Amino acid sequence: MAVAAPTPTTDLDQARADLAEHGLCLLPGVLDGPTLDEVRDRLYAVADEDRAAGRAYLYDHGDANQRLWALIKRGACFEALATHPLALELVEHLLGRPFLLSNLSANITGPGAGRMALHADQGYVLPPFPPRPLAANAMWIIDDFTAANGGTRVVPGSHRRDRGPRADDVEAAGRPGPAGELPGGVALEAPAGSLCVMDGRVWHQTGENTTTGELRAGIFAYYVRPFLRTQENWWRSLGPDDLDRYRRDPRWRELLGFDHYRSLGVVDGMPLDEPRS
Repeated sequence: MAVAAPTPTTDLDQARADLAEHGLCLLPGVLDGPTLDEVRDRLYAVADEDRAAGRAYLYDHGDANQRLWALIKRGACFEALATHPLALELVEHLLGRPFLLSNLSANITGPGAGRMALHADQGYVLPPFPPRPLAANAMWIIDDFTAANGGTRVVPGSHRRDRGPRADDVEAAGRPGPAGELPGGVALEAPAGSLCVMDGRVWHQTGENTTTGELRAGIFAYYVRPFLRTQENWWRSLGPDDLDRYRRDPRWRELLGFDHYRSLGVVDGMPLDEPRS
């Protein structure tokens, strides 16, 4: 029988308790109407720009999914998501501080898209996992997430299994059970504008979009402890103007790893205040 996802809450103490029990918490209404509209309009515009330029990252059944990478350089509204105080507070609760922004990406799931492979976001860590997470995801729900349109499927409590899913777990997740549920998992259903913060050890996957004409978009701010390499190589992805702007902002300097951390990130052995050009 599938385990239920945590109940949506606006209480921070309850959100922290949900992170401990379920490995994720769900907060509705974090993005107000105008902000949500701005983010959604810009996200779909970026997707159209990539398609028109022939650089769209498409995958799955008939290219039904489109992935968008390094969104912080694609609009100020995306930067605001990566530094949203509520998201950062809950990520800090999981990871401590400092932590790095590993990537800010999005996934637009279209009709006919199948399920992504079951995985944990810190699946690159050899088992057994440490008792505290090394990564966390702040998932911004841009369109309503439903079981029908491919809302992310999660396995609540899987952060306590001290490993990512194995081949037999992935195989079992691909076989619908008596109620069409993956073993121990559930579709995350939430209205647009919600925020889901997830421990990096939680097993999850993009759901199957069984609708005939409904797109479902989510934006993922992925954070890691400061000794881990980031998914996006910010020094290569960002241009000189962006790098200069970010390194002048103390919060962005920390999030993008421009500052040293203990003996990591020094330049010629010295923890300089600013990176050398």
